[in-house]
Amino acid sequence: MPDMMKKYKDEVRGALQSKLGYKNVMQIPKLTKIVISTGLKSTAERDAFGEAKKHLAAIAGQAPVITKAHKNVANFKLRVGMPVGVMVTLRGRRMYEFLDRFVHNALPRVRDFRGISSKGFDGVGNYNVGLSDVSVFTEVDADKLKYPLGVNIAMVTTAQTDAEARELLTMLEVPFGE
Repeated sequence: MPDMMKKYKDEVRGALQSKLGYKNVMQIPKLTKIVISTGLKSTAERDAFGEAKKHLAAIAGQAPVITKAHKNVANFKLRVGMPVGVMVTLRGRRMYEFLDRFVHNALPRVRDFRGISSKGFDGVGNYNVGLSDVSVFTEVDADKLKYPLGVNIAMVTTAQTDAEARELLTMLEVPFGE
């Protein structure tokens, strides 16, 4: 069992239940999935998508999918079916393993890191954070990056409010700044 999952089951769940005053264990907020995604220019070279897919697979530990455009957008020279990004959804053990590596290994490697912004909550208990450089992950070799690659990380929770989600993520050691 991953360390972060063990921490949630042993410590965080009970602390959240007593702090938020829930009587039913099913009301306790939990992390349901983490989505790691990146968008690439539609005019990018074809091997850029393959490279992005390779790096996201190394970070996530499972194979990502290439997302395709659903609409035509003339201003972006975009047609239906053209590749526009790469994404991977993590659940269960892999999700907690990724969260552990993200919090303890990747975030401390960010230059001038003082915590992640608390403005990434969407109003219904989910949190988004973006990283401009994927090389902060130890799984990615910075020398092999041909194209600059940034990622968005979406943490989806069952929390009803942003305050509950922030409390959950704080107890899971996510370092919020300001």
